[in-house]
Amino acid sequence: MAVLDTPDDNHINPTTATDSPDLNGLRHRPAAGASDEPTPSSAPTDESGAEKKVANRDGQAARSDVKFTYRPSRPAHVGVKESPLSSGAIFKQSHAGLFNLCIVVLVAVNSRLIIENLMKYGWLIRTGFWFSSKSLRDWPLFMCCLSLPLFAFAAYLVEKFAYRKYLSEPIVVSLHILISVAAVVYPVSVILSCDSAFLSGVTLMLFACIVWLKLVSYAHTNYDMRAVAKSVEKGEAPSAALNVDYSYDVNFNSLVYFMIAPTLCYQPSYPRTPSIRKGWVVRQFIKLVIFTGLMGFIIEQYINPIIQNSEHPFKGNLLYGIERVLKLSVPNLYVWLCMFYCFFHLWLNILAELLRFGDREFYKDWWNAKTVEEYWRMWNMPVHKWMVRHIYFPCLRHKVPKGVAIFIAFFVSAAFHELCIAVPCHIFKFWAFLGIMFQIPLVWLTNVLQEKFKSSMVGNMIFWSMFCIFGQPMCVLLYYHDLMNRNGKDGI
Repeated sequence: MAVLDTPDDNHINPTTATDSPDLNGLRHRPAAGASDEPTPSSAPTDESGAEKKVANRDGQAARSDVKFTYRPSRPAHVGVKESPLSSGAIFKQSHAGLFNLCIVVLVAVNSRLIIENLMKYGWLIRTGFWFSSKSLRDWPLFMCCLSLPLFAFAAYLVEKFAYRKYLSEPIVVSLHILISVAAVVYPVSVILSCDSAFLSGVTLMLFACIVWLKLVSYAHTNYDMRAVAKSVEKGEAPSAALNVDYSYDVNFNSLVYFMIAPTLCYQPSYPRTPSIRKGWVVRQFIKLVIFTGLMGFIIEQYINPIIQNSEHPFKGNLLYGIERVLKLSVPNLYVWLCMFYCFFHLWLNILAELLRFGDREFYKDWWNAKTVEEYWRMWNMPVHKWMVRHIYFPCLRHKVPKGVAIFIAFFVSAAFHELCIAVPCHIFKFWAFLGIMFQIPLVWLTNVLQEKFKSSMVGNMIFWSMFCIFGQPMCVLLYYHDLMNRNGKDGI
């Protein structure tokens, strides 16, 4: 028989239709032939023990009677309630079970696709995916990467001379501009002069861009600290020193720590953790190796065959181009998520743990972003903090309108995205630059839609669709086919 579900506020256990007080009495009735007199082996030693036994038996009988107080005439509907999936209650419920179902279905579907892919195409990962003979020709890029710390040392010398007042402020600013520009131009010239592998070129450009951002922060922070120190010497109100709890000094150890720390914003000291968790580092490193291998598997087994068997998205049939973009969107999304997890969560946390770097807010919950603006504020916190500290608020302090300040921040981001992709490809079609600058109208559009619909779900779905489903796969196809046209061959 079906189990009756009783209200939670009655604390009544479910019972079956065959249960009744009479049957319950039969269950507790002694068996035939049983005597009420205790046997010698079980007889209590005194009268108090017998009384306790009787009291316990009476208490158990009373508790068993409580189970059957749900009468047939008791109202089953006593209030106004909504269905759990109705629009007014869907976000008040826990969807942990549905989330687990989605994970199970996702694993099952992708397992089937992986098996089908291996049965149909075989093992497509090349032996030279991680290392090839062509990588031996990339030694100029390796030497260039090793020489990048020299630019940081040059910046330190400039700041040391400025600290001792050997150089005037205009000369200090000019030297810092020269050093920071050379830190980017030198790697770009090395990559363009060599027939290097794409992965090697991207790695060098990423290091060069990181060094440039750190040099700008180092010079800008010390410039501001000198200004604060001068205002204090003149006896002016130290309002400019708000939230600054350290004095102006130029220390080589501080620069070295800053250059290897997982941050782009310089300050003489950082919050530190008390110790290094060695076992935790080993576990995170194992995860890093596993997810990096998964990323390589998806690229070689899925993404490369899709883009090699596709035409230029701006040429030919429109429906064919849309189909190629949609087919590429899923594996591209997996690779992008793996990249985010490997770099922003695993690698930066490993580096922070080894350096005992305390502030580990490298990202926020960008996956819940309702607008493109929220996404850019949350997904890459080191770059976001650098933009706010060294571009956005300095522009506002110089009376630059807010919209223009946002445009300048996106322009700088677009320029470095283009450098990191176009220079290793030896192709300057500005697809990455235009893709980032296109985020500005998307910021306005998603903000308008968010205000209109007043729903976090709508804004979040628009963000995922515009950014990950259409934007990134389109850029991948564009750069791949331009690279193939440049090389005049069918492979990279």
